Amino acid sequence: MVPRTTFMAALLAVTGMAAAADIENQPAQMMPLASKSLLLDVANAGSRFVAVGERGHILASVDGHQWAQANVPTRATLTAVTFADAQHGWAVGHDAVILATEDGGQNWTLQNFEPDLEKPFLDVMFLSPTRGFAIGAYSLFYETIDGGESWTEHDTPARDDEWHFNAIERLNNGTLVIVGESGTVAVSRDDGETWESVPSPYAGSYFDAVAHGENGVLIFGLRGNAYRSDSTDEIAWTKVNTGTGQTLSGGTVLPSGETVIVGLNGTVLQSNDGGRSLERLPNRVGASLNSVLVNNGRLLAVGDRGTHIIELR
Repeated sequence: MVPRTTFMAALLAVTGMAAAADIENQPAQMMPLASKSLLLDVANAGSRFVAVGERGHILASVDGHQWAQANVPTRATLTAVTFADAQHGWAVGHDAVILATEDGGQNWTLQNFEPDLEKPFLDVMFLSPTRGFAIGAYSLFYETIDGGESWTEHDTPARDDEWHFNAIERLNNGTLVIVGESGTVAVSRDDGETWESVPSPYAGSYFDAVAHGENGVLIFGLRGNAYRSDSTDEIAWTKVNTGTGQTLSGGTVLPSGETVIVGLNGTVLQSNDGGRSLERLPNRVGASLNSVLVNNGRLLAVGDRGTHIIELR
């Protein structure tokens, strides 16, 4: 006989998961201070910025200062957002949720919601308004060829170890890169049809990747670790001096071609030597930063305390 305490614990766990799923499947609440809440990613939608975060919050802005909350059909935490053009965008998050917009981020519809899967999506990328990928925990990897009308699991040997896939990026030469847990690095040179696992110089987790020059990539993550390769055809990693032990979460490329990276405890790093090293920028924001974009000669970052404008050197 199963002990009553074990049975009750199991029953409460199931009931709790069901209750959480019911809550997260409700529309996001309109909150006046949503732009000051936890935000995990930000993307360009034409001339607008769109940010996503906890409780299903999606916010849009034309200047990075004033933000308007969008209509969103879920309260699940949203981890990433991307746009194929000014109108067509997608956001992903907990409960394997995938959302889509066709009006630049003002209104969103649900394309996927699988709370029983118990895996979050952690990043999303589209090559066009029809072709895209969503990746996440335990090598979760979905793809679509019809703009998200249908999503299917993508099968690749790169998933065999079931490490978390944290970020997917398209480089300047068209190569796609996935980085993740335990030194995971995978590349695709055929628009995501096939993937090749690449030896990593570091066994810890990477949280993002950005383009480096015309053919290269810069990857970074735990404890301030960052590495670059000048080519994705013949990958040879070189350690980048970051001058910090803070975990690095997100990055962007400036119009000059140099890199900016943000991370824990308000860390903001900028390269001025072609990606060989990174120097810390003054930043009064002590909150952790998760993602960053360029905004009219300054930086727009999102993190633990919402949105922040940061000056470049």
